[in-house]
Amino acid sequence: MFMVVPNYTYLKLKMLGPNDVITIKSMYKHAYDCDVECIEYAEALVEAETLIANLDRLGGKVPDSKHRAGTFKPTEAIKVIPVDLACPDDRALRISATLDIK
Repeated sequence: MFMVVPNYTYLKLKMLGPNDVITIKSMYKHAYDCDVECIEYAEALVEAETLIANLDRLGGKVPDSKHRAGTFKPTEAIKVIPVDLACPDDRALRISATLDIK
């Protein structure tokens, strides 16, 4: 519909208007921000497509993190210190038994 001539070097767009040539100008900072936003969007699309492909490969099932995590076992002796002395079995801190008094 429009006869437009873009000039990417000077970031100008020229088109024929009703009385004269219409020139639309831009700034390099704005062009750079648009370029960065476009790259971030493209990277997000690639990551989303990779995630969807991996989920399809797994049969659409999301792996349960509790089954993979296993149980935590401390490597050294621990002390159990109750948080509330009125309810010693309710909640407790577990700290290393080899800590210095300092």
